[in-house]
Amino acid sequence: MNTPHSFTKSLISWYSIVKRDLPWRRSNDPYKIWLSEIILQQTRIDQGLPYYNRFVSLFPTVGDLAEAPSQTVMKTWEGLGYYSRARNLHSTAQVIHTELGGIFPSTYAELVKLKGVGPYTAAAIASMAFGEATPVIDGNVFRFVSRYFGVEADIADQKNRKFFMEILEDLIPQSDPGTFNQAMMEYGATVCKPSPDCVSCLFRLSCYAYKHQKQQVLPVKTKKVKSKEVFFSYLIFEHEGTTLMRQRTESIWTGLFEFHNITHEQGLQEEQITHFLSQYPHLIVHQKFEPVQHILTHRKLWVTFYHIEVTMKDTFRMLSKDLGLNLYSWEEVLTLPRPKVIVNHLQQAVF
Repeated sequence: MNTPHSFTKSLISWYSIVKRDLPWRRSNDPYKIWLSEIILQQTRIDQGLPYYNRFVSLFPTVGDLAEAPSQTVMKTWEGLGYYSRARNLHSTAQVIHTELGGIFPSTYAELVKLKGVGPYTAAAIASMAFGEATPVIDGNVFRFVSRYFGVEADIADQKNRKFFMEILEDLIPQSDPGTFNQAMMEYGATVCKPSPDCVSCLFRLSCYAYKHQKQQVLPVKTKKVKSKEVFFSYLIFEHEGTTLMRQRTESIWTGLFEFHNITHEQGLQEEQITHFLSQYPHLIVHQKFEPVQHILTHRKLWVTFYHIEVTMKDTFRMLSKDLGLNLYSWEEVLTLPRPKVIVNHLQQAVF
């Protein structure tokens, strides 16, 4: 079996040859490392890279991000999902800018106190920007370590994190912890994947999972709770080039703009929509789109869009007042931050 030293040396040597050329890897700026880590949580690199480039272009420093209007930040984030990340990103930038004089904390212990910065992100910034030998643990690292060292502890159980930390603390070099952490994540992402590429793995001969044919058994992880199904119907009221929307003030979509919605946990019958609309005169349902599925962390949404023409201005005003909606031109709608399911629909409907 490889000794920790030879394992680390082999891993870093591999990484130096095959690592992907990513912009945040060309800098030890804690702001850019932090930004990349927040964007890439729950997001593939190919999806997150354009967002990273856009944020750096619009907000080149933490001060620029801190001083940006909230709506601008949310609009820039639009489509990435998990919108609490964007709200925490903006809030933490303001704290760093106003309370810390624009200077990032330089230790794991201080970084982890920041809003939205968990153990993984704090370790990434501390090691990559400041050279602190603190291991990172993400899903890729859990998988790689579980398989190679034969750790059968449930990775979904927080108390088992210590087993992985002890292994990684023996491996991480004091001289270049940032490169080691990135190499561990890269190996898990590109070689020791959920369906691993054992044929090209340089560690396979000393890998516990490979020797015992447990690649599909490890890591051990308890099954997720089944997502709850929720049914949405969005009513898109239109009158002479304008529509009605509201800004969410609660839920994961706080700060985003949406059309009037009717929610039901058992599925909505079209008769319910018809009954609701019957309260208002001068409405014409122009088009009903087939339900689309939208997956959230603990919810599976089935979303149906109705395009409804309002032929009388008085009815349009009544809807606005009764439903707590504001009037926007379609040009304005395209500038507002919206949930991805609405963005996708409007693109499909050629807006």
